[in-house]
Amino acid sequence: MPILGSLKNVDIRTVWPNEATSFTPWLAEHINALGAAVGIDLELAQVEADVGDFSLDLLATDLGTKRRVVIENQLTPTDHDHLGKLLTYAAGFDAGAVIWVAAAIRDEHRQAIDWLNQHTTSDANFFAVAVEVLRIDDSKPAVNFKLVAFPNEWQKGKVGGEKPSPRGEAYRAFFQELIDDLREKHKFTSAKVGQPQSWYSFSSGVSGLTYGASFAQGGKFRVELYIDRGNAEENKAIFDRLFAQKAKLESQYGTPLVWERLDDRRASRIADYLPGSIASSPDDLAHFRTSMIDGLLRFKKIFGPLLKQGTGPGPVEIPA
Repeated sequence: MPILGSLKNVDIRTVWPNEATSFTPWLAEHINALGAAVGIDLELAQVEADVGDFSLDLLATDLGTKRRVVIENQLTPTDHDHLGKLLTYAAGFDAGAVIWVAAAIRDEHRQAIDWLNQHTTSDANFFAVAVEVLRIDDSKPAVNFKLVAFPNEWQKGKVGGEKPSPRGEAYRAFFQELIDDLREKHKFTSAKVGQPQSWYSFSSGVSGLTYGASFAQGGKFRVELYIDRGNAEENKAIFDRLFAQKAKLESQYGTPLVWERLDDRRASRIADYLPGSIASSPDDLAHFRTSMIDGLLRFKKIFGPLLKQGTGPGPVEIPA
């Protein structure tokens, strides 16, 4: 018979003594773990974001929709005060998603989140997440985010609401399969719900630098590294550091890339374009999806190690 350890709950206050000075900063640094729990690719936008006289713990972006996400956390069980604040923050930021993280989710507050999901449009999604710390025997403590309340259809990979146009539905179906494969087979994303849009963005682990897959004008689709940290000068500097190693990067990628500095815009882009339209046959769409996944994985493998150093002032050094 196998010898099994004993799973124990650890008092979260022994890990994070203070909500504002220890847990909120930790959550900001580990926002990808929270995103994985709720099924959204999250990118941190701001810590302690002001809404009138109140201050939201974390403001993030859903990379799949570019909508704002408000995150409120507490190291105690949920209470009415935080529920009221969450609704204030959701209105103040016109949020596409609201995430309430707490030591425990009271039944009445789980019911409130369920009610909000049932009686609001699909443009606003509400989540309640219990945070717990676990230990096996004398092991190091490990954090677990337990999803307690979420939109009704979230686990099925489809959120209700107004029916998209036939073209929008084609995009939604295409990207649903794409993100499902990327999440389940390659651990590339936390995203769970495809959208009726022609693009999808994915976290690189560095704020303002995202991988993307999209259908472009002129009967083409592309995979890309999109550079937009909110400042044109910084974006162009990052692009130029990468462009200085163009030959080596393209050699590692396997084919030439399109280097779009976009001097008339704030952002920049490095992309791989291939012919293809959403109006193509199912067999062709399956081929496009395979090509997108392959390109995204190559982008991450080649550019991923460079992005953090690429945001600094020095030159980008590319491993052999």
